Amino acid sequence: MQTYAALIAKLKSMKNEKNIAGMARFGISPKGTLGIPVPVLRSMAKKLGKNHPLAIQLWNTKIHEARLLAAFIDEPAKVTYKQLEKWAKETDSWDTCDLACSNLFDRTEFAWKIVVSWTNRKEEFVKRYAFTMMAVLAVHDKKAKDKEFVRLLPLIAKASTDERNFVKKAVNWALRQIGKRNRKLNGKAIACAKKILHTYPYSKAARWVANGAVRELERPEVRVRWKPN
Repeated sequence: MQTYAALIAKLKSMKNEKNIAGMARFGISPKGTLGIPVPVLRSMAKKLGKNHPLAIQLWNTKIHEARLLAAFIDEPAKVTYKQLEKWAKETDSWDTCDLACSNLFDRTEFAWKIVVSWTNRKEEFVKRYAFTMMAVLAVHDKKAKDKEFVRLLPLIAKASTDERNFVKKAVNWALRQIGKRNRKLNGKAIACAKKILHTYPYSKAARWVANGAVRELERPEVRVRWKPN
């Protein structure tokens, strides 16, 4: 069993300045970043196995890659809502948010609570978590009913005017993924996008969110996957 100290030392030994600069160009904060590729971290996580206590230790280092590793190895059943709140508030990069959502948050019992209760949060990344979770659940939660996603559409419409880059991109992502889940939700999502355009014509962010969603959701390549009703 690799010790925590040895693991941190190994991560720091893999620091790559060129990768850090490249990540910064994609909007990932260079603060506390080592530039270790995600596939390498996934390989490390596979070898480590699931470990909740270690995940907590890794997250608290404030090292970017250690936090990603924490999301990969944590045990969903042992995660508390308080922990999710803490991690969301301390997130400072979009990739941390997105990978935490798709590898841990969506597997916890609090997944659907997050998508509703965090949509009105003022913190940019906490709010991004809410809409990223919508997108992730639209793909991962095969048992969820259509009505669960339909009730999220008004929340998406309301948030579409948020001009902050990391929020509006997640809002657009949520709308697109819901609209790609099945034929019925495709129609609902397109209708939501068109309503956004009608309701918020003055908002540059809303127009960007809605127009991007309509362009993708009306593509034949998206619709061809479903059998005719």
